[in-house]
Amino acid sequence: MSDMITADLVDLDLAAETKEAAARSLAERMVALGRVTDLDGFLADVAAREAQMPTGLDGGIGIPHCRSAHVTEPTLAFGRSARGIDFGAPDGPADLIFLIAAPAGADDAHLSILSALARRLMDETFTSALRAVAAPATAASLVSGEETAQGAAAADGDGRQDEDRTGRQDEGGTEDRVFRIVAVTSCPTGIAHTYMAAEALEQAGREAGVEIVVEPQGSAGFTRADAAVIAAADGVIFAHDVPVREKERFAGKPTVDVGVKAGINRPAELIAEVRGKAERGETTGAARTAPVGDAGDPGDGYGTKLRKWLMSGVSYMVPFVAAGGLLIALGFAIGGYTIDKAPSVAEHFVWTDTTSWAALLFQVGGLAFSFLVPVLAGYIAYGMADRPGLVPGFVGGAIALSINAGFLGGLVAGLIAGGTVMAIQRLKVHPTLRGIMPVVVIPLISSAVVGFLMFLVVGKPIASLQSGLTDWLSGLSGSNAIILGIVLGLMMCFDLGGPLNKVAYAFAVGGLATPNEGSLKVMAAVMAAGMVPPLAMALATAVRGGLFTRTERENGKAAWVLGASFITEGAIPFAAADPLRVIPSAMAGGAVTGALSMAFGSTLRAPHGGIFVVPLIGAPLLYLVAIAAGTAVSATLVIILKGARKAGRPDHRPAPEAGTTGVESKVPSAV
Repeated sequence: MSDMITADLVDLDLAAETKEAAARSLAERMVALGRVTDLDGFLADVAAREAQMPTGLDGGIGIPHCRSAHVTEPTLAFGRSARGIDFGAPDGPADLIFLIAAPAGADDAHLSILSALARRLMDETFTSALRAVAAPATAASLVSGEETAQGAAAADGDGRQDEDRTGRQDEGGTEDRVFRIVAVTSCPTGIAHTYMAAEALEQAGREAGVEIVVEPQGSAGFTRADAAVIAAADGVIFAHDVPVREKERFAGKPTVDVGVKAGINRPAELIAEVRGKAERGETTGAARTAPVGDAGDPGDGYGTKLRKWLMSGVSYMVPFVAAGGLLIALGFAIGGYTIDKAPSVAEHFVWTDTTSWAALLFQVGGLAFSFLVPVLAGYIAYGMADRPGLVPGFVGGAIALSINAGFLGGLVAGLIAGGTVMAIQRLKVHPTLRGIMPVVVIPLISSAVVGFLMFLVVGKPIASLQSGLTDWLSGLSGSNAIILGIVLGLMMCFDLGGPLNKVAYAFAVGGLATPNEGSLKVMAAVMAAGMVPPLAMALATAVRGGLFTRTERENGKAAWVLGASFITEGAIPFAAADPLRVIPSAMAGGAVTGALSMAFGSTLRAPHGGIFVVPLIGAPLLYLVAIAAGTAVSATLVIILKGARKAGRPDHRPAPEAGTTGVESKVPSAV
């Protein structure tokens, strides 16, 4: 750890006012030492991680962190802020900021060290010492672990608590034995939140007098909890933002399933909740697991579960869509619209011929795009039934392609595959067969059932429906096209990257599998409408900054880039702070843009890219006009609505400008 942080990487008087500025200030120290090669590239990776989930923690701690190809060696920088910086923690700004930079291929040893730091941050003696330290070198020693007095004291305290807990268990006898919990924690990067949640749960367990064993599933791999520990557990806690690995080990126990930040912020509540479930006799299913679709509350209705299953498939499908679609679009841009007639590059390729390179891009993109339906079906089934659903799901998706059932066929095949596996998993089998069930029996039977149903029962009707949808899109014109553009625009802007937004996007992407004039218009309208909300918020903050807080004005600067890149989620911080004014304004602008895009006849062969794929758009100038019009409408509406609210307050005064003093309203962070 001493190699990861030095006095030069410590700033005890961090002057930054925003989390972006704080990250930049600490990252500049890393650049000066040669540990980060590209400042802006590294900060973009930090921002991408921050967009997944705020990194502020209760107790005044901010831990921005990421893996990045721009990091040469694992590095940790520490900053202390006198004013506090908003990192999205429920209890307010952070004064202790740790910027953790891990190389893209960081080895297990370094990740383990970073994880150890994350655990130490839950120790109040450690954080108190950091707030009191006066010299950067001393702070670096504390963080690196060279100052061990506090850690030793904490360890002694833990030992005494363990002895007290054991004594209580012994005194209680068998009837009052200690309550046992096994927990799993995980987060997208597996560096910080995973281990902080583990430490918080362990501390809360000691305070509550329960025995808790935590299995952190981090980036450095994970050590499976002993089977005997799981068997003896009275309850299970999952605090995770990525699927729990080997979740079937915990089946049949009272279970609380939450996000990883809940494990950090309210561990005592989770322990109380799982004890309550155990007292009421509530348990999970005996064999079936679903890492995405069924990870929510047991009370979720079928509609909610169906949405989660479908979003599971869509989320895994999008990278194939983006890579394949953009490569195809580039092939068309370089080689023209006859490039699809070019011979296979495996048989004919001329290194100096641009047409050959265009054909290469087009054919690689076409192959990537051909996985779209099988991946959609496979991961819908995975969302329903975990890994056993993958084989029948992919088989069903491939069959959907072969019978021209397309995108709709993939949806149905995934649901059939997942449902079939779930039904098989409920069957009671002889113990001697359990070992071969997931490897042989389930894939064999489920694939045969899915094949039978797709080929002989539901496949042809779905193919006919898909053909009818394709013909309808091909014939879209006039008012019908405009109405569809309005509907798609409203859907894209209603929840800003949520389920309804994803449904509209999936509908557009599905049309690219069998492209025609109508489906290309739909794709163009969807992307244009999705760009409007962040662009509108950026414009509004630039025109009437006094209506927005300092944090919102900073977010507005980033929203220009996010909107131009077709990242609708760039408007989420504004909607979270003022949903009743921002969301209707965004929907109005999205509807205008969707309608104008359809009316102008703009087309798009790429599923993503924002303004960076404008050269690939049909009628590009009119397309930009449509986006500008919707942006102006949304920005105008949100300014009017916010201005009216402000004028209605008797003591209204403008929000403090950047660099001035004053009390600033807190903006809820979007998760």
